Amino acid sequence: MRKKILPLFPAIVWLIISTVLLTLPGSSFPKEDWLSKICFDKWVHIGMFAIMVFLCCWAVMKMGKSNLKKLFLIVTILSLAYGIGMEFVQKYFISNRSFDGVDIVADAVGCTIGFLYSWRRYIKKLTPVETGVATKTNCL
Repeated sequence: MRKKILPLFPAIVWLIISTVLLTLPGSSFPKEDWLSKICFDKWVHIGMFAIMVFLCCWAVMKMGKSNLKKLFLIVTILSLAYGIGMEFVQKYFISNRSFDGVDIVADAVGCTIGFLYSWRRYIKKLTPVETGVATKTNCL
């Protein structure tokens, strides 16, 4: 049982770190003008969500789940829903933070990158039976 749940640990830790970072008050961030010029905030969102999706997909794969294509897609959609939800949390509950639609776009880009990387790394290497596309009986 422990081996089945252990792969979730990195994803859970990353989710906690992401939640802390996304709920910091706006006054906690540096006011450097050059960071705005390179859209640093958006790059952070892309990286955070790409890592989140990758870690969750890695956990799903390590837990030996079948139908990885479907599960990876569900992970990606849930991660994006989390990002959208966090924008509302920032708007209504966090001081000096606001809702930013461009952050959602950055989250979606990060989720897509994490999904595509996971797909290429884990699904492309598996047989149709291992991914859940085919069963052993219909492959014979």
